[in-house]
Amino acid sequence: MSVIDRNTFDALRETTGDDFVRELVATFLEEAPSMLADLTDALAKNEPDRFRRAAHSLKSNGNTFGALALGALAKDLELSGLASVRERGPQALTAVADEYARAAAELTALTHE
Repeated sequence: MSVIDRNTFDALRETTGDDFVRELVATFLEEAPSMLADLTDALAKNEPDRFRRAAHSLKSNGNTFGALALGALAKDLELSGLASVRERGPQALTAVADEYARAAAELTALTHE
């Protein structure tokens, strides 16, 4: 099963063009690891606004590219808040990081077709 919703990705590609999609994906792949690190760091430092912003950015970017599972996981973090995420333990952040890795691999493949 595809990690990236092809209808969403193809619609973006059709609207913006191949070159721009490649640039957008490259920027996302460059910035997302920092967003993931911000989630972990903000959780550790009890910075709810920073945590929410990082989760929101991952959600928005994921949904833009059709990484809908990533978007859903990040939305859950954004809306749940730090206390809820702490209660669930490290697997909440691990799940987002793992889904990002799957999405990144597929986005890389799609932009090199």
